[in-house]
Amino acid sequence: MTDNSYAMTAQDCLVAVMIAVSVSDANIHTAELLTIERIVNHLPVFASYDQDRIAKVAEIVFDLFSEEDGLDALFGLIRDNLPEKLNETAYAMACDVAAADGRIEDTELRLLEEIRYELTIDRLHAAAIERAARARHLTL
Repeated sequence: MTDNSYAMTAQDCLVAVMIAVSVSDANIHTAELLTIERIVNHLPVFASYDQDRIAKVAEIVFDLFSEEDGLDALFGLIRDNLPEKLNETAYAMACDVAAADGRIEDTELRLLEEIRYELTIDRLHAAAIERAARARHLTL
């Protein structure tokens, strides 16, 4: 694997984080996919994003997850290509995807914890982001 085969834009990094959370529990739920689609379709950070790249980013995430140190490699790509000012944005998107199906599995919680650590998200900020995601995805 060469770094050139995994060149990613900032938007690709955001998508990769969301896909990673979705596949972390080994089940890709429809609600999670719809949340990713909604986020990409509506948030300003994706205004100029070529949505055809989502499939390529998903392939990169799947390839990396099949490797022994794939998660570390994914975080390396994200740290190298995601501007620091978008770290909290990435975490917010990850939380939305995790909460989308109405439950957060242990594997998702562990990945969210790792994302917080890797992106140096302050614990207080993370708690606020998590609470907002939970509020957005509550059902009656």
